[in-house]
Amino acid sequence: MTSDKGLLCWKCGKPTGIVGRVTRMDSCVECMADLRCCHGCKHFDPNSHLQCREHIATPVSNKEKNNFCDFFQPRDAIKQPGGVGESAGSKEDIKKKLNDLFKD
Repeated sequence: MTSDKGLLCWKCGKPTGIVGRVTRMDSCVECMADLRCCHGCKHFDPNSHLQCREHIATPVSNKEKNNFCDFFQPRDAIKQPGGVGESAGSKEDIKKKLNDLFKD
């Protein structure tokens, strides 16, 4: 996901200042997470084969470290297990959204 300050980190959600292409050398200045990794990719899916929606030939062992995958594209959504990511809102906001969804 991008903000007015560039790509947001997949792990902590902070702006990275990166606009455009993400390289293997790029990391978050706040939490030092590698940005060109499986967790930072829009194709990452823990429920898919090899945890990737693309048909990759070889598994990537460490999904949090940078890699050479040709399919890499920065994530649109930044919420990840163990990361701060985008907040869904307060408890009250979530309850209101659910109640609105199931109104008769």
